[in-house]
Amino acid sequence: MSLDKHIEAMIAPSVEELGFEIVRVQVSGSQHPRLQIMAERADGTGIDVEDCATISRTVSATLDVEDPFKGEFTLEVSSPGIDRPLTRLKDFQTWAGFDAKIEMQQGVEGPRRYTGRLLGLDDNETIQIESVDGEHFALAFGDVQRAKLLLTDELIAAATTEQTK
Repeated sequence: MSLDKHIEAMIAPSVEELGFEIVRVQVSGSQHPRLQIMAERADGTGIDVEDCATISRTVSATLDVEDPFKGEFTLEVSSPGIDRPLTRLKDFQTWAGFDAKIEMQQGVEGPRRYTGRLLGLDDNETIQIESVDGEHFALAFGDVQRAKLLLTDELIAAATTEQTK
């Protein structure tokens, strides 16, 4: 299990107990590790600075006990932002109708990178995307290396509407 996944498994229960969900855990750097945690409310809405501080305190307490790093590290807690990474299967359904960029671990019967409109998931939980050329692709979630929403006027309008509710 990767260090990212190990830490996520360690901290997820306490973060969920606070009413939040982890969007992504990412460790970077070797001599001075940086642990980045992206989270959102369980209902999918964004978080504010106070929420980040609350998550940070809770995660710090867990990491002090579990001690996954040898020595010092930097902890960053943030919202996934408007052009968020798509890391969970449900993200591809939630954000259907918006443009995304998906990079596969390796090209299988097609390109390695896809850019287009997310169409959601099919009955087999396969990601459906329509390219800018109008071509339809079905992508296995387990083969996705990296995916994120693309910043478009439509996404900004949707985010602005959500914030005013």
